[in-house]
Amino acid sequence: MQTSTIIMTTAATVVGIGCGTYALYFDYKRRHDPEFRKALRRDKRRHARAQKQKEAAASAHQREIIAKALQQVQKEGFPADPEEKEVFFMQEVAEGEMLCQQGSDRALDAAIAFYRALKVYPQPGELISIYDKTVPKPVLDILAEMIAADGSIPIGGIPRESGAGIE
Repeated sequence: MQTSTIIMTTAATVVGIGCGTYALYFDYKRRHDPEFRKALRRDKRRHARAQKQKEAAASAHQREIIAKALQQVQKEGFPADPEEKEVFFMQEVAEGEMLCQQGSDRALDAAIAFYRALKVYPQPGELISIYDKTVPKPVLDILAEMIAADGSIPIGGIPRESGAGIE
């Protein structure tokens, strides 16, 4: 055998034995040392708390982005003429579908397009049930937050108070 093969085999064996020994040591400490178990639990709780805070911050950031998007959509306005509404509706639904196909990174833009279409549709509750069956979940979740933040869209024929959320 060559020297390099012997050295590589020996090195691999030493690394394998070292990893196995560490695993056995860790398992022994975990089973027999109460302080070590407490430290593991403490680290697990700390990690869970940090993860929860991170998710809450991300959620708050997304709500802020949605609120800004809603303000922008409200500034742009909506057509008043029934024929213009129909053309606007078809255009926004087509844009939303196209953006959905481009991937989840365009979910907010797709939700905005579907929201605009929803605002001009005569029976929003009916359109929401259609969206529920056809629109991808990430876009639908953003759209639901937009509807909850708006409050002026009548769901089921009953107009809600502005600022009222979906419960």
